[in-house]
Amino acid sequence: MAISPALPAQRAPARWQDFVQLLKPRVMSLVVFTAITGLVCSGQSIHPVLAAVAILCIAVGAGASGALNMWYDADIDAKMRRTRARPVAAGRVQGADALALGVVLSLFSIMLLGMTTNWLAAGLLAFTILFYAVVYTMWLKRSTPQNIVIGGLAGALPPVIGWAAATGTVPFNAWLLCAIIFMWTPPHFWALSLYTSEDYEKAGVPMMPVTAGAASTRRQILIYSLLFVPLCIVPAFTGLGGVSYLVVAAAGGLVFLLLAWRVFRSQAGDKVGERNDDGLYDVKATSRDARNLFAFSILYLTLLFATLLAERVFKLPGLGGLT
Repeated sequence: MAISPALPAQRAPARWQDFVQLLKPRVMSLVVFTAITGLVCSGQSIHPVLAAVAILCIAVGAGASGALNMWYDADIDAKMRRTRARPVAAGRVQGADALALGVVLSLFSIMLLGMTTNWLAAGLLAFTILFYAVVYTMWLKRSTPQNIVIGGLAGALPPVIGWAAATGTVPFNAWLLCAIIFMWTPPHFWALSLYTSEDYEKAGVPMMPVTAGAASTRRQILIYSLLFVPLCIVPAFTGLGGVSYLVVAAAGGLVFLLLAWRVFRSQAGDKVGERNDDGLYDVKATSRDARNLFAFSILYLTLLFATLLAERVFKLPGLGGLT
């Protein structure tokens, strides 16, 4: 089990903001957004109060996962520039408090979701929390460079949970949304790891650039991108997306592939040039292509799901296909 770093003798009381940070609000916002997309795209009429409760449960479950992750990973978080200010790693929140918060919120979100919607959705939420906190955080992250690939399933399941909460079923289109996020995760996080590899190496985390090298990571980013972009177009032909979605997926996909190609041809992740420690987006000149892909990948995924939502809400034309 991970051991939290020693805390200062004189420790100021934790603020409420520290406990909010334990829930990883940025990650939670993406989870909520994709879960809402799954719920709305299901096409099932659901009472607004039940819909709100379902999304709240999914958000709380994501926050619980974040708290459990920060409890267990406090030792390596303290060694990494990107994560050393997190509440447990920085000593502002005790590990036991983070663990207790994560467990309580997990049980609360699962039980409430099951009682208000259905137990399929609750079971999927329970699996997601368990997979992220135990399979990914406690096992994969510290043992294999494929940690992001396999562990990405946890972040890909929220739209399936949202769909299940509305309908009690998980059809092909629900899993298609999951597959898009799952395939998006490796190029997204490997782009980040290319310009933060020194942190991962220092913390002993076997991310791909640390174990296989930067060149291999750049090549795998390109391979995954070539698989990911065509997958993003598929919803336009299954009845999930329409004309607007097809345009966004195709145009954005071309930009994604261009950026992935530039990363492949770059020196991102190579130990050349000077490092800038001013922030996450301040990187070596040689790693700017990786930073650009990382940033655009967030925008592209957001646009895909936002377009699906807009098409459903405003009933924009589709291409026909499976339902």
